[in-house]
Amino acid sequence: MTQTKTVTVHILDKEYCIACPDDERDNLENAARYLDGKMREIRSSGKVIGSDRIAVMAGLNITHELLHKQERQEKQVSVARDQVRNLLDRVNDALATDSGPDLFSPHSS
Repeated sequence: MTQTKTVTVHILDKEYCIACPDDERDNLENAARYLDGKMREIRSSGKVIGSDRIAVMAGLNITHELLHKQERQEKQVSVARDQVRNLLDRVNDALATDSGPDLFSPHSS
């Protein structure tokens, strides 16, 4: 059974106490560090002022990254699926045009 404990994370110089299952603690801390880094990048650019706006921009940037990675992954899966179909078609064609005895037929001698 996984217990829930409070984990303290620091994001943009503020401390947040978050309830988190023990087995998710590392993921939460990594996510907080990543978010903190993105927010610091935005703040240091000087183009966005205010913690709320920085948080929204960081959220949008991270969401954009996630969607872009998902799109790339879907394209890779599609390409792999097409390659497998192509290979199966080639195998089926090779088997259909084979003039030798059918090794899988019960009537071959």
